[in-house]
Amino acid sequence: MHSKNIVAIGGGGFGRSLGSLQIEKYIISLINKKRPKICFIPTASGDSSLYKLNFYRAFSKLDCITSHIDFFSRTENLEDKVLSQDIIYVGGGNTKSMLAVWKEWNLHEILRNAYEKGIVMSGVSAGAICWFDKGITDSYAEELAIIDCLGIVEGIACPHFDEEKEREPYVNDVINREIIESCICIEGNCAIHVKNDSEYYSIDFGNGRNCFKVYKENDTLKREIL
Repeated sequence: MHSKNIVAIGGGGFGRSLGSLQIEKYIISLINKKRPKICFIPTASGDSSLYKLNFYRAFSKLDCITSHIDFFSRTENLEDKVLSQDIIYVGGGNTKSMLAVWKEWNLHEILRNAYEKGIVMSGVSAGAICWFDKGITDSYAEELAIIDCLGIVEGIACPHFDEEKEREPYVNDVINREIIESCICIEGNCAIHVKNDSEYYSIDFGNGRNCFKVYKENDTLKREIL
């Protein structure tokens, strides 16, 4: 029986600066082998070249076998590629557009299969919320919105909780109005590690960063550190 892992990062990591690569080292530590194979999926940023370059710089430093998947130039056999990896890392950007492209290529089903086989799923921002039932996204220019995601693990997730000032009031509002029951809120430089669908660990790689579950109890908003 494989252990199943998702590491959902609220913000930060190699996309911003190479730095000490703390969260990247944590992700790699979940695979007990030398030179693990890690594949970057930068769909949400439109396959940004700079983002790919930073990925290769970060994970080559950590002695990984690195590769990526493009959707905006010729696309390789996705099933062969994904299922031969140890770790998948999904970049940030426009979640809604990313999920639409993935569905067109059936990548959502391939990723679910990979997760069940014990391949570690990870990512930041769009790449953090995509694994949950739903996510809170800024894919729309006017306002934050709740969108359906892959549903690989239960819950609704919100990244950048302390980094973007509109996030917290939005989450409080949709819970107060009972549009959603609760939300997993991930601060920048913090990640939530979901193990075997049900165990939640908060991984701080900043300075006292946290993941919270925000919910309503007896008409009062509660915030529980995970």
